Amino acid sequence: MALIDLSAAIEMAACSDPGQVRPLNEDSVLANNVLGLAILADGMGGYNAGEVASSMATTVLGSELAHMFETRAPGELAASGQAWARQALSDVVARTNAAIHQAAQSQSEYTGMGTTLVAAQFYDDHLVVAHIGDSRLYRLRGEELRQLTRDHSLLQEQIDAGMITSEQARFSLNKNLVTRALGVDPTVDLELNEYDVLPGDVYLLCSDGLNDMMADEEIALTLLALSVNLPLCAMQLVQQANDNGGRDNVSVILVKIKEAYPAPRGSRGAGWWRRVQSWFG
Repeated sequence: MALIDLSAAIEMAACSDPGQVRPLNEDSVLANNVLGLAILADGMGGYNAGEVASSMATTVLGSELAHMFETRAPGELAASGQAWARQALSDVVARTNAAIHQAAQSQSEYTGMGTTLVAAQFYDDHLVVAHIGDSRLYRLRGEELRQLTRDHSLLQEQIDAGMITSEQARFSLNKNLVTRALGVDPTVDLELNEYDVLPGDVYLLCSDGLNDMMADEEIALTLLALSVNLPLCAMQLVQQANDNGGRDNVSVILVKIKEAYPAPRGSRGAGWWRRVQSWFG
């Protein structure tokens, strides 16, 4: 089965900047609207190791997923009964984690390197999100901005335990302490979630350099005002983060759903399986 081109239904724009303080940009982004794939990674580690880890994440994930979807569409069923997009993301993230970890173990200059990850695969009017660490995915639907990912961080654990409020967390000194990262350990605990997608939705993938510098309300206002021009909106978000201090690298990927993109009729993919499941409650 030939790969389905989603470029007519999905628009993407990306922007990445070192910020106002750090000399090196250790973020990496990939936006492929033909494949319906967006990947953002925020690297960590000494010297240039963070840059290496994040670049490995986007390069390996992007190339391997493109290869896996060449003959098997993301919405088809895997042997597990779940969508191939979900299974492929899980498998490729595991292999990417192993590759980054092996590089860190075998080369002293890369010791301890790792990266956050948020990856969004759009298929069959759905979205599957893979995420590790504190890089985020937001959805603007109508006038409501909702954070779809939940940070794997010490701050989030403190919020969940009732130790601090979300407002207090914005000014905490414990920012950037993640509890999960790609490549740090031999295996990684990947979080996968799936959502329905509607025409008009705007999705924002971002590193913490954006949401540490801008409140969600500010992000929502910019998206509402400028998402008609996606490249301008992406650049404006980065500029606002820098204007507010730019204490970290800041990267964004914006995804706008221009029209529905259901799987072709007759395809016994994940959409077909969801319909069958609904018949039985």
